[in-house]
Parts: sequence; structure tokens; C-alpha cells
Amino acid sequence: MFAATQTSKSQFLDKARQAREERKGHKEKERAATQIQALVRRYLCRCRLQNQFRKEVDEFFSVTDTAATKRNALSIFKIARKLLFICRKDDKLRFEKLCRTILSSMDVENEPKPDIMQESKLVTLYLTMLITFTDTATWKIMKGKGEPFKSALNRICENIMGHLNQKGFYSILQILLTNGLARSRPSLSKSMLTAIFSLSLRPVIAAHFSDNLLRSFLIHIMSVPAVVSHLNSLTPETHDLLRKFILFLSREEQCLDICVCLEGSHTLCLLGNLIQLGYLNEKVLEEEANHFVKVLTDMLSYCQRYVSQKKSNLTHWHPVLGWFSQTVDYGLNESMPLVTRQLQYLWGVPVIRTLFYDVLSKKLEAQDPTPPPPPPPTLQNNLPVKSLFKRAFQKSASVRNILKPVGGKRVDSAEVQKVCSICVLYQTALTTLTQIRLQILTGLTYLDDLLPKLWAFICELGLQGGLKLFLECLNNDTEESKQLLAMLMLFCDCSRHLITILDDIELYEEQISFKTEELVTISSFLNTFVYKMISDGILENAKGEKLDLFHSVHGWLMVLYERDCRRRFSPDDHWLRKDLKPSLLFQELEKGKKRAQLLLQYIPHVIPHKNRVLLFRNIVTKEKESLGLVETSQASPHVTHITIRRSRMLEDGYDQLRRLPVNSMKGVIRVKFVNDLGVDEAGIDQDGVFKEFLEEIIKKVFNPALNLFKTTSGDERLYPSPTSNIHENHLLLFEFVGKMLGKAMYEGIVVDVPFASFFLSQVLGHHHSTFYSSIDELPSLDSEFYKNLTSIKRYDGDVSDLGLTLSYDEDVMGQLVCHELTPGGKSTPVTNENKISYIHLMAHFRMHTQIKEQTAAFIRGFRCIINPEWLHMFSTPELQRLVSGDNAEIDLDDLKKHTVYYGGFHSSHRVIIWLWDILSSDFTPEERAMFLKFVTSCSRPPLLGFAYLKPPFSIRCVEVSDDQDTGDTLGSVLRGFFTIRKKEPGGRLPTSSTCFNLLKLPNYSKKSILRDKLRYAISMNTGFELS
Repeated sequence: MFAATQTSKSQFLDKARQAREERKGHKEKERAATQIQALVRRYLCRCRLQNQFRKEVDEFFSVTDTAATKRNALSIFKIARKLLFICRKDDKLRFEKLCRTILSSMDVENEPKPDIMQESKLVTLYLTMLITFTDTATWKIMKGKGEPFKSALNRICENIMGHLNQKGFYSILQILLTNGLARSRPSLSKSMLTAIFSLSLRPVIAAHFSDNLLRSFLIHIMSVPAVVSHLNSLTPETHDLLRKFILFLSREEQCLDICVCLEGSHTLCLLGNLIQLGYLNEKVLEEEANHFVKVLTDMLSYCQRYVSQKKSNLTHWHPVLGWFSQTVDYGLNESMPLVTRQLQYLWGVPVIRTLFYDVLSKKLEAQDPTPPPPPPPTLQNNLPVKSLFKRAFQKSASVRNILKPVGGKRVDSAEVQKVCSICVLYQTALTTLTQIRLQILTGLTYLDDLLPKLWAFICELGLQGGLKLFLECLNNDTEESKQLLAMLMLFCDCSRHLITILDDIELYEEQISFKTEELVTISSFLNTFVYKMISDGILENAKGEKLDLFHSVHGWLMVLYERDCRRRFSPDDHWLRKDLKPSLLFQELEKGKKRAQLLLQYIPHVIPHKNRVLLFRNIVTKEKESLGLVETSQASPHVTHITIRRSRMLEDGYDQLRRLPVNSMKGVIRVKFVNDLGVDEAGIDQDGVFKEFLEEIIKKVFNPALNLFKTTSGDERLYPSPTSNIHENHLLLFEFVGKMLGKAMYEGIVVDVPFASFFLSQVLGHHHSTFYSSIDELPSLDSEFYKNLTSIKRYDGDVSDLGLTLSYDEDVMGQLVCHELTPGGKSTPVTNENKISYIHLMAHFRMHTQIKEQTAAFIRGFRCIINPEWLHMFSTPELQRLVSGDNAEIDLDDLKKHTVYYGGFHSSHRVIIWLWDILSSDFTPEERAMFLKFVTSCSRPPLLGFAYLKPPFSIRCVEVSDDQDTGDTLGSVLRGFFTIRKKEPGGRLPTSSTCFNLLKLPNYSKKSILRDKLRYAISMNTGFELS
């Protein structure tokens, strides 16, 4: 009974709950239906209202179009309210008509003229609307009795501008300007551009140049590529913008904020616009120079953070910055030439004169006019410099400011700080704007007096001036020290660039920019600076800026050194360091000390040449020992035997030696000669026969008649013949010649082969240097051709009148061949614009392109024997001395000391006493050189003296002619020793065996006979082969 009651109760409750839920659902449906009906009714009502408004607007405009009179402002205002209330995208045409009606009612004149039709018409219309409603000056009401309303109306304009700014007005203007200007042909007319700039400037002026609006203006308007260039011809009111921009950006946090917002490409565009504004506002630039320099330096430094030295997955290519690790806006690339042109104002003459005014206004005390040094008698190092050095080092007040580090200026003075900051700016530009670096350097070197005066300024810094101050800066990490070192670095970079582009006439005779006396002083400064950086251990740990500084100073130093090697301007021993002891240096090298290695790598010229040659010989000896090429008590070196027919010496030598492994070529080679009758010649080769073979081979291959090598005009020095291809396998022959010359140098055999210096530069690899200039080496090939080319450079008229093209016509075996210097060069005329390129292209063609394959083959063979790293410590003239011996006068005492006597001769023998007396007293230096060539086949003494002549120089007493000579016997020795003659030898001449460096001397009875016979023999070059 109770269970039944419980069940009926639960059923009742369920039914009640269901009834409540149903009632609730019905109510929600009714509410939803009501809402839907309301929305639909509202939508339909809105549509009817919109259609009604559109109809009224259309009727209004149709009446306006047909009416002759203008509608009043009230009716336009009412219809504008209706249209703006319902305005959508499909009402664009109605909105356009409304704008035109409003402008027509306000009598607006000077509407901007579009360049492109439809879209530009709309842009023009909207710009005119904005121009009109952001300034009350053109309103008709203001021309009448509207003065009382002026403040209220101005407030309306300000509200409009405020509303526009909130809606991204500057961003839209930026897009409009960028799309219209960032292209090769701008699509914005001048009037449209003026309107846009005026619109962008009005909010800034209205806000009295507040920071927020200045920031927006800089980010969106001044970062548009070359916008100032386009505005320059329009000359809008600038409102002293440059000063305000500079002062705003001079606050570091503001400048960084702007740069971060813009990133690299647009920061560069802003930089270009600021630079051009500075160029156009010279007075402001002069007054705000410090702030201007700081702002540009900060912006360039920001960009520099993202400049990369090489391509990677994280970098993008930028036409001005190079590889850049930030995103690059490639849409700006079309406008980059304009931006580059803006940047060029920074190193243009007006800006440089303004910024460097303190330096350029300095008067260098007048010097006595110095006549140019006389041209060298040859193209080597024979420039008379005695009087030049005397002038350079005389204690004259007239040159004190240039030559002496006088000191006296406090480095913390405002003037020094200003100059340093300017140098930091340009140095930062050089390291940031990597793709236009050469343009910057060229601009900075354009003024002839800037670098000499900057050097004079450097000399005045500190208490003692010059070197000591900068060496102290190396050990300090202060901002002041960094700025001073940046000034030195800029001076070195610019000076190096200048000297590289000056030819010999400009440098030595016209003395453009630097006097030769200054170059002597500067080179001494640089030499000491680099030496101290290495010897004090600074370079070993140098990174970043200090390493860049070292390379900059070292680069300038080496350009001067190489120029001095080609044509002297410095005194003797100028480059040596007297405080450097070669013996200690070589000990450090043996121990592998880094300091010694760096000295040898970067400035080997501070070590005396003789010591470097000794080092070279030691290196060769060590390699021979490591390869087992030196005879020891335990083992003998491998010997290669070759048989050579005298009648076919070159062919046999080529066939038997060219395929030898490198180590065999470096090892011992024994030669057996076969005479013309096919009979083996008697004799044992103990290096002497091989020396004769080597000398004969070299004599044949370098004979110009063979046409493997040619001689230069004038001093007749050798270089590869461009027409050597008449020989079969001529490149293999060049490789063989390179190996033979390398073998001679490897064995310490000097050969009388004078090479053209431009060819030796290529052997040393100097032509791969960044600072190598073909035109500088051209005089060593053809001095007359060099003069003709440089005359084109100095030609005042129109070069195109000369009828030259970018090609070179050459007579090749009676046939005229035209070589194009560039693709299509035959039809490209030489003009004033490309004449410098023509000169360098012509020089490069003559010295490199024409003989490229021959030179490469020769170098390949030469480097098989001689490691190129061994020769890095020698200059071009020094390499020639390594090949051909010392060009100094023969030291007879040294020769006498290292002479060996045979056949009864001895140092006190009367014939020997006569011989040395004749050589020292009767013979001229030229005749002594002929005597040495007669005996050793080379007119120059060995670099390290006659102690290193192998085999040693010997004199033998002979009684009979060479064909009857069977060698020394006991009788011949005794007769020679006691001066007993079989018969008077007066009819015989002295002879020699150059392979053994042996002089065969008859036992003459009179000194006069000895003198006459010896003079005749050496003048007729009667040697071994004619004896």
C-alpha cells in the first residue's frame, strides 16, 4: 500500500517538471521570434531608409549637375549627413560626387593634377578634400566676416587631424608616397607630392612638434626613399625641420626606437633624407654639426650590427649594405640608386668642408717650393734621393707642422673631440655601406689638402704628439682612445686609397696631396706602429676594432713599401728596425713563438735582407733534410742520372726532367754530356756539370730568339711572350722553365736572368692583392706606352675626339688582330666617363690577359720546387736579387778570402798578387762584373757573399791549352809554385770553367800582359766553350 503511494507521487512530480520545461521552451521561442521579427523589420526599415537616402542623394546630385548655380552650404551639409550615414563601398561614386560638390561650393583652386588617369583622379580628389579641411586659410567664410569664428574653426581642423591620426593617417600616406616614389619613374605629380607632404606636416605643426608626432613623421614620411630629393625642386616650407629632427634623434633612446621600428632598409632611407637635408641647409648643419654627426653615427652603427661578411641562410642581399641579417624590403631596390645618390652628399665636398672645417682651416706653414725629384734612370730603385732626404730631415720651421709630431693639443678639448667624432662617422660608414665603400674613399680623398692637414692634426695631438699617443691608446679601452684610433684608421684607409689611384707622375713629380718628405715621415710612423703592435703582443689577442685597425695601418704601410720598392722615396735602411736582433728573432722562430711568426708574416722588411736570405737557405736545408736529400753517415740521397746531348740540350733536358717527381727534382741530379760525335764526355759530376747544364738550359730558354720570352722596351727585361703558342706544347715548356728556375733557386745557383718587375709581382702573387694596380706596374713593361696611356688621363678635351675604342689592335706575325677589352669593346668608344677604366683595362690586358696562360704555367712549375710561402718575406726587387745575385758592387776582399788555388798558385804568388791588384786598381766596376760573369756565368755576387758560392771560386795555374790539359801533376804544380815556365804563355788567353767557377790562368811573366789578356778575354766572353 505504501509502495503504490510512493510511485504515484514521483510520477506527479515528473509531470509537473515536464510541464514547466515546456512552458519555458514556448516562452523562449516566442522571445526569439520577436527578436528575429525585430531584426528583420529593422533591417528592412534600414534598407528602405538607405534606399530613400540614396535616392535623395542621387536626385540632389542630378539637380546639381544640371543647375547653373551652386548649391548652398546648408543643403550640401544635409545631404552629406545622409550619405555619410549610409556610405558603403558601393557608394564610392556618390562619395566622389559629394567631395566634388563640396569643393565646388568652397571655390577651391589649384587642384593637384594627376599623372595617371582614373586612380590618380580619386587620389587627387581626396587629397584636395583633406587639404581643404585641415586648414581654414582657403575657406570662403574666413575671407569675409569669419574672424570671430577662427579659433573655433581651427579647433575643428585640429579635431579632424586628430581623428585622422587615430585612424592610421601617416601609415596610409607612407604607402601612398612609397608606391608613388619608390620606382624608377615616380607616378606622383609635383602638386600631389606637395599636397601629401603638406598634409603630413600639418599635424606636427599643430602639435608644436611634439615627440609623438615627430616620431610618426620620421617613421612614416622621412623613411620614404629619397622623398627629400623629390621635394627639393618644390621647395616647400621646411619649418627648420632638420634642426628639430636632429635634436629629437640626438637622444639615444629616441634614435634607437626609430631604428628598431624601421629596420635596416628604411633606416637607410631615413639616413639618406637626413643627409640631403643637411646638404641643403648648410647653416643648420654648421650650427648642429655635433648632433648631426652623432645621429648619423648611431643610425649607421645600428645598421652595422646586421651587416654580415658572407652569405648564409640568415642573410639577404642589399645593394648598399651587402649581406644583411635583417629582412630586406626588395620593393625598395628600384629606388636604391636615388638613396645612394643622397648618401653621396655625406662625402661630397660641401659637407666635408663644413664638417672638417677645423682641420681644413688649419694653415700648413709655407714650405719652400720643392722641385720634383728627377725621374729614375731606370725603372728600378735608382732614384737619386740624397738631396731629397736632406730636405726631409732638415730642422726647418717651414715644414715643422707636416714632418714633426709637435704635440700640444689636449685630446679632451672640444676641437679634438669633434674631429674624432667626425672620423668615427666616416669610419662607421666605410664598414656599414660595404657596397659603396670605394665611393666613400674616393669622396674623402677628393680634396687634395684634407689628408695632409689631417696628418698635421694627428701630429699635434697629446703632449708629445703622434706615435706615442696612439701606442698608449692601444692599451686603453676608453671611448676617447677608441675615437682617436678610429681617426688614425680613417686616415690610413683614405691615404692608402689615394696612393693606390695616383700614378708615378702624380705621386713623385706633381706630388698631389702628400709631399715625398711627408711620405717618409708617415711610413716611419706606420712601420713603428705595426712593429709595436706585433712585438708588444697586442696583435696576438686583437679582435674586432683593434684587428681592423691593424689591417688598416698595415695595408697603408705595405702600399707605401711596395711603392718605394718600385721607385725609391725613402733613405737607405729606412724600413729596418735597429732594435730588432735577427739572431734572437730566428731563435724565437725555432721555438715557434707567435711574435716572431707574425713579424715575418706581416713586416719581413724590418729584418735586413741578408738575414732573410739566410733564413730562406735554412728553410731549404731543413726541407732537404726532412726529404732525405742530404748525405749523412747513415744514408745517401737518391741520385737521378740523365744523359744530355750537347747538340740537343734543351730537348733532352725537357724530355728527361719534366716527368720527374717533385722530390726527385729537388734531389741530386747527375748529368753526363754526350758530345757532337756521340761520345760521352769525361768527367765526374760533383754539382759542377749540373750547374753548367742548368745555366745552359736557362740561357737557351730565356733567349728572346726562341720566342718563349720577350724583352721589355728600354731596359730589356724578360717576360713571357704573348705569341709563344707557335711552339708545340708551349705551356708544358713554360712549366718546365719554371721548374728549372725554381731548381736553381733551391740549390742557391744564381743565374743572370733579368725579369720584368710586373712578371715577378705575379710570381709573388701580388696581383691578387686588393690594392694592386696594373697601371703602376706598366712602366716596367713599356714606359712609352705608359706615358701615352697616362696622357689620356690628363687630356683636357673630349677624349672621344681621339677615336679610341675599348679594344687593342696588335700585330701578330704580320696580321692585325683586334682584342676587345670588354664584351663589345670594339664598338664602345672611349669617353671622359670611361677613360680611367680604359687605362686600367689596357694595362691589365697587356700585363695579364695576354700572357695569363704562360704565366700560370710558369708559376705552376716554379711553385713545384719553391713553396710560395717562403717568398712572402721578399719584395719584387729582392726576388730578382734572389734569382740573379746581389746588385751591389763586388767585394774583392770577400772574393779573395774565399778563393781556392790549384796548380801551384797560392795567395802570395806574384801572378795572383797582380790579378787582385789589376781587379781592384785597373778594372772599372763594369769590368769587374764582366770578370765575375766570365768565371761564374753571373755578373752579380751571391747574396750572402762568396762564402756561399758553390763550388767555391778557384784559380788554377795552367801551362797548356785546355784541349791538351790533363790536370795537375807534381811537375806542373812545382813549376807553378816556383814560377818556372816551360815556355812564355804570352800568346794564350785566360779561360774558365763556369760549371766549377774556375779561372784557368797561364803563368804570365808581366803584369801588363796579364792585364791585357784578361781584359780581352772577358770582353770577348771567352769561357769554357771557346777555350
